[in-house]
Amino acid sequence: MIKLRSAMVLPLVAALAAACSKTPEPTATSAPEPPATSTPAAPAEATPAPKPAPAGGQQAGGELAWDAPASFESAPNPNSMRKATYKIKRAAGDTEDAELSVSQAGGSVDANITRWAGQFSQKSDDSPKRTDLKAGDLKVTVVEVKGTFAGSGMPGMPASDPKPNYALLGAIAETPSGGLWFFKMTGPEKTVTGARADFDKLVNSLRLK
Repeated sequence: MIKLRSAMVLPLVAALAAACSKTPEPTATSAPEPPATSTPAAPAEATPAPKPAPAGGQQAGGELAWDAPASFESAPNPNSMRKATYKIKRAAGDTEDAELSVSQAGGSVDANITRWAGQFSQKSDDSPKRTDLKAGDLKVTVVEVKGTFAGSGMPGMPASDPKPNYALLGAIAETPSGGLWFFKMTGPEKTVTGARADFDKLVNSLRLK
């Protein structure tokens, strides 16, 4: 009986010893995920604010460009026909500022000179006075009228009271496309005469873009 029990115990002890001697297998673990990184958003480009129109400096419209003197103050255009409008400060003793308008239209040079002269109900003996010159490659006609200004006579414009001792100083530039550009200054004679030097500078700066 004793021998039988020993034979049964020995295999059990051997099994237990073998089980204890086994090295435990490593437990599978997932690799740690890299920390999430966020890509900083690119800064939005700032839209530059529109610059106000300068009182002087280079101006342009269509195919023509020019340099406006600093004494010519840029002003809003009263209608869509204007390319630019400038105010010229009144001379001492005058009651109004002068205005220089820039526009583009058709017709002939002679017809437009006649139209300008017709805006004066009374004119000086030498009006209209015409001078032909060149500004670069452009042919320019300068016109002077003095007398009593009766208004522009443009359709839709209100009639104005006659203004004695007024003057018109204008330049008509002919472009290769056949169009005419008009630079027309009107105002009290003293103010217009005082702005003649700056007007001539503008005319001499006329050029194709």
